[in-house]
Amino acid sequence: MPATTLAHTALRPRQETSVVERFARSAAASEGVAIRTADVPAWLAERRRAHDFRVDRIPFTELRGWDFAPGTGNLVHSSGRFFSVEGLDATVTGDDGRRHHWRQPIIRQPEVGILGLLVKEFDGVPHFLMQAKMEPGNPNLLQLSPTVQATRSNYTGAHKGAPVRYIDHFVRPEAGRIVADVLQSEHGSWFYRKSNRNMIVETTAEVAPHDDFRWLTLGQLGQLLHLDDVVNMDTRTVLSAVPYADPHGRARLRDAELLSWFTGRRSRHTVSAERVPLADVTGWTHGEEAIEHDEGRYFKVVAVSVRAANREVSGWTQPLFEPVQNGIAAFVMRHLDGVPHVLVHARVEGGFLDTVELGPTVQYTPANYAHLPPEERPPFLDYVCTAAPERIRYEAVHSEEGGRFLNAGSRYLVVEADESQAPLDPPPGYQWATPGQLTSLVRHGHYLNVQARTLLACLGAMGLTS
Repeated sequence: MPATTLAHTALRPRQETSVVERFARSAAASEGVAIRTADVPAWLAERRRAHDFRVDRIPFTELRGWDFAPGTGNLVHSSGRFFSVEGLDATVTGDDGRRHHWRQPIIRQPEVGILGLLVKEFDGVPHFLMQAKMEPGNPNLLQLSPTVQATRSNYTGAHKGAPVRYIDHFVRPEAGRIVADVLQSEHGSWFYRKSNRNMIVETTAEVAPHDDFRWLTLGQLGQLLHLDDVVNMDTRTVLSAVPYADPHGRARLRDAELLSWFTGRRSRHTVSAERVPLADVTGWTHGEEAIEHDEGRYFKVVAVSVRAANREVSGWTQPLFEPVQNGIAAFVMRHLDGVPHVLVHARVEGGFLDTVELGPTVQYTPANYAHLPPEERPPFLDYVCTAAPERIRYEAVHSEEGGRFLNAGSRYLVVEADESQAPLDPPPGYQWATPGQLTSLVRHGHYLNVQARTLLACLGAMGLTS
């Protein structure tokens, strides 16, 4: 290449170290410029009172614009947009040759939504624009949402409602500074190959204020993550993409070894997950108000009528998945030579785009395993469920995706262990990793599942990611 060409080529550093430094300032800021942390729950309650919110259960026959398709029995919208409830036929064969087969209802939503956090500096400290957003499945209806939380059908106007506020910052992110932009999976047990675009975009432009939005620092969000049902799932998954420096730089496995182990787990599992007609899903009973498992386990498919005055559309009906009980999602943690490590589990879920993603040590609904003898229950489940209070380093109940799931909450935990409870040489499918290693992996899609990303955000709230 001629020297003159090189002289006129504008090259930039591959990474902006200033972003990490400035976001560390935000994480250290326990208060911000817009609202005191202690006042956020009251502000959410005020926004809840300011709007007309109501969610009522209805029979399937009262769904408007939804119907069970002739022949397949799939629950579909008349527009062909939004999502559908179909059947899944899944077979998983592990490296031990054991075969597990099941059928279930599953949500198919092939379009990619945007979960976006807008960032702007005030007094030299980055603040995140958070939304008080109503979701029909949330137990308290309104929680802290990202700046933008919208399906493609929403932000392209398929619902024929009001435009999504602040969407331009994310459909044209090059106008600002892109901090993170990655496709991540949704709940693989309830969604079929669903991904959302997780984005963090920084702007220096003026941002018009709105009563349903407030600027918060990372430090404020970290404090709010310790409260039940305040920070919604979509916020948590985007927060997991916040860039942090690794203060330790050491781990039990080198990064290449951890990736090799993970790739090996992916390659040793054979997963067949095919969509089938909902009418062909055996073991589930279709009633007037619910589709539910014959043994009363797992979840139900139900229908609701929604009224929400501050949403793009003020009223609608839709199906939701309702779990029969809350789940538990937990990292078992050990400090190895002073460096925190968490035990990740290479999980297979029928709806994953790729066979395996890294999940928490424990990610189960305990009631689904209560009938089994101790030796047949999942590893570490009993330890986490019975952990002594002094072993619990983090605990909060967080709602799962309130736009598709009704009253779906999980008890999120970080539980300290020792060699007798969580050996350094863990069972097959489990491996020790540092929060710094997980922070590196989450910059790439489909490595950490949504529950692990929530726990990574919680580790940040504990100050263990930086």
